[in-house]
Amino acid sequence: MIRSMTGYGSATETHGALEITAEIRSVNNRFLDCAVKLPRAYAFAEEPLKRLVKQYVTRGKVDVFISVRQIVPQEATVTLNRPLLEGYLRAMKTIIAEYDVRDDLSAGMLARMPDVLQTDQAKEDEEEVLAALLATAESALKAYNEMRQTEGNALAQDLLGKADYFETFVEKIERRSPETVAAYRERLRAKLMEVLQNTEIDEARILTEAAIYADKVAVDEETVRLRSHLKQLREMLKSDGVIGKKPDFLLQEMNRETNTIGSKCADLELTNIVVEMKAELEKIREQIQNVE
Repeated sequence: MIRSMTGYGSATETHGALEITAEIRSVNNRFLDCAVKLPRAYAFAEEPLKRLVKQYVTRGKVDVFISVRQIVPQEATVTLNRPLLEGYLRAMKTIIAEYDVRDDLSAGMLARMPDVLQTDQAKEDEEEVLAALLATAESALKAYNEMRQTEGNALAQDLLGKADYFETFVEKIERRSPETVAAYRERLRAKLMEVLQNTEIDEARILTEAAIYADKVAVDEETVRLRSHLKQLREMLKSDGVIGKKPDFLLQEMNRETNTIGSKCADLELTNIVVEMKAELEKIREQIQNVE
């Protein structure tokens, strides 16, 4: 069945010294628009993450949030910058000697001087980290797609119900259309009787006029096409693949056929039915915007 374009999924996994959390959320959009937000140190993973998202999503505005927490302290090496320290010492001894100030040099004070002590953390294996980020993101994407599938099933059922309801209007038009021709024939007969009074009425002329009128208001072609479009819509909604923007084009055709029926109708009841049909088509069109 179809999937909704809106959804949410998350996953938290531990990979070595890292605890990685991935969150995926999306809203409606005509095309795929993916944004990835992750710590600056892991910016190298942005494009691979976007490529991964494309394997799971085809439409929608998708936001991917990645957070990384160090759960095992990294090994670090502290080194003494001897040339810099010796430079500080010479400068301080000069100050003490030439400016008659108290000698309060201490190891603690020297250690706090800028860049005297340098810390080098063990470098992470970029390939391993990337694999961990992608694995966690994929787990979140699977949860995200499960939610979209559930919502998509509900959307499909709602849309199928709306399609069935729309078809009831098509049935009403098919029943009512011949009745309008018969009513027109009787109105024409009554008018002629009123005008001609006792003069004999030409039945053949009435039948000819009624036939011309019936040809003008015939909506058989339009209702047949509407039923065909409804069949295609149902097939799309029951399919397993991504349906994309195909329903939009189908609904445009259905709207065109409905407008044609409306332009042919001179009957108040048929006009009211057409108004109801257009309102229902708009509801279907709004709902279909949520479908991937």
